[in-house]
Amino acid sequence: MDIRTAWKQGAATLRAAGVASPVLAAARLLEHVLGCERAWLYAHPEHPLDVQQLERFQELVDRRAAGEPLQYLTGRQEFWGLDFEVTPAVLIPRPETEHVVEVTLERLGQHRAKQALCVLDVGTGSGCLAVALARELSRARIWAVDLSAAALAVAMRNATRHGVGSRILFVHGDALEAFGDASLDVVVSNPPYVARSERNLLPREVAEHEPALAVFGGADGLEFYPRLINGAARVLLPGGLLVMELGAGLADRVRALCAEPLWDAITVTRDLAGTERVLAAERRRE
Repeated sequence: MDIRTAWKQGAATLRAAGVASPVLAAARLLEHVLGCERAWLYAHPEHPLDVQQLERFQELVDRRAAGEPLQYLTGRQEFWGLDFEVTPAVLIPRPETEHVVEVTLERLGQHRAKQALCVLDVGTGSGCLAVALARELSRARIWAVDLSAAALAVAMRNATRHGVGSRILFVHGDALEAFGDASLDVVVSNPPYVARSERNLLPREVAEHEPALAVFGGADGLEFYPRLINGAARVLLPGGLLVMELGAGLADRVRALCAEPLWDAITVTRDLAGTERVLAAERRRE
C-alpha cells in the first residue's frame, strides 16, 4: 500500500470514530511511523509502505480511534516553540500553559529577567515550564518538583534535550515541602484544577488517558490551590512572584485565597479564548 492510500484509509477510520481533524491526525501518525516531515509525505504519495510500517500505522490509527491521545502515540508535543517528549506519565502540554511563561517574563521585566533568580516549578510534569523558563532566564537556577518519579524522568530527558539539564534540579517530593522559608524569587505552577464531578464532561482522551494526579483538583477543582498559595507565601522572598494557571471559572475563588496582608499586585490574565487563565501575585514586602 502506498502513502496516499494508507493516509486516506487512516483518515477515514479516524473520521468514523469521531476524531477531530482526522486527515491531520493520520498525517501525524504517518510522519511518526516513517520518520519524515509532512512535506515528504506530499512529495512522495506513491511511496510504498513495507509490511511492518503498514501494520504499525494501522495499529496507531486504531489506538487513536479508540481514544488514545495523538501526543502519547507519537511521543511528542510542541511547547514554547520546543519539541517535548511526552508519555502517559505526564500531562500533555497545552498552548494555554504558555501564558504562564509569558506572564512570568512580563512580571519579571527585562532587568530582573537577567538576574540570577531562584525559580521553582511545582508539579513539573513534562518539565515544559521549567525548561521554557530556563531557556529564557539564562542566569536563573531552577528547581522542578513532582510527586511522580515517572514524570520527573520525562522532565529530566526534556531538560537534557534542550540543553538546560545542568541548570535544573529535579526533586521527587510533595509540592513545596522541601524548600526553606524565604528562599525563592519565583514559584510557577500548572496545578491540577479539574473538579472530579466534571470527569464525565472531559474528552475521553483526557479522562481515560492523562494522569489523574495532574488533572483532578478534588471535588471542586480548588484542592491544590490553598497548599500552593500558602506554601509559596512561606518560600518566596519579599517581592517574590507566584504565577499559577487557573481552571475555567476559578479565577475569583483563587484570587480570594491570596489573602491580605501576604499578597500584593494580583493580576489575572486571559488566554486567547478569553478565559481567565493565569493568576500572578507578589509576596508583599514587609
